[in-house]
Amino acid sequence: MAKKSFLDFEQPVAELEAKIEELRYVQSESAVDITLEIDQLSKKSQQLTKDIYSDLTPWQVTKISRHPERPYTLDYIHGIFTDFVEMHGDRHFADDLSIVGGLARFNGQACMVIGQQKGRDTKERTLRNFGMSKPEGYRKALRLMKTAEKFKLPVFTFVDTPGAYPGIDAEERGQSEAIGRNIFEMAQLEVPIITTIIGEGGSGGALAISVADQVLMLQYSVYSVISPEGCASILWKSSEKAEVAADALGITAHRLKALGLVDKIVTEPVGGAHRDTEQMVAFLKRALGDAWRQVGDLKPKELIERRYERLNSYGQFTDTKVSK
Repeated sequence: MAKKSFLDFEQPVAELEAKIEELRYVQSESAVDITLEIDQLSKKSQQLTKDIYSDLTPWQVTKISRHPERPYTLDYIHGIFTDFVEMHGDRHFADDLSIVGGLARFNGQACMVIGQQKGRDTKERTLRNFGMSKPEGYRKALRLMKTAEKFKLPVFTFVDTPGAYPGIDAEERGQSEAIGRNIFEMAQLEVPIITTIIGEGGSGGALAISVADQVLMLQYSVYSVISPEGCASILWKSSEKAEVAADALGITAHRLKALGLVDKIVTEPVGGAHRDTEQMVAFLKRALGDAWRQVGDLKPKELIERRYERLNSYGQFTDTKVSK
């Protein structure tokens, strides 16, 4: 059984889990039956986890969204879709492995699925550039979306990136143009687009594949114009103020749902998606099915008009006058 990783605010749970593992070891090595004690501690650990997760700060949610054991795009693709055939390259420069995509079937319906992929170990993280895409990654995503449009296939995208890669080589190859082009083209795409924020939704790197008809967000994911550390470095000249920045940015699912920027929050298992990947896959598959039913029958003109109105509705506010 793989050893679980715990975040700093989960240490009380980590201590209980360590005791449970010790008791299981003792029971396996001796004839003493301590099943009752193990069950009691397991229930206590479960309740403690619920208590901790019922009152999380935005910064704690950010840490959960970055958890190294959290399910990534390929985990959801293999768990939710069938007949997945990965497609490679942008037909201009290279194949950016930080973005994966290809043809698949969702409940029997042919579709295109695209998402950002981080790595599990050092080798894969380097290979996939920690989920930070370069221009060729966004151009690959756009190529796949235009292919989907040609064959009238719905597009499912999964967002999980700290942001677009900020290196000199990416800027030389037109990073900002690639992101802007994706946003422009997605706004006009004549097929349904359903986006899910599964982990970090950072800056333009996230926006480049998240202009959609339905935007879903996992309960402990984040979606923001800039990372908390980046915001803190600009405003307070120190990344140590990241916790304050996370609170001010309003990056959590419930905050964004209240602002009308996401359509649905997908509940995660107790302790986060990484504690029960199979259950998380089942939850998300059901949510994607609901989202598909809302947009699947719309005609191209209706989709584009609806998307345009949706984008224009962002940032609305009510101006009230203080009574004298």
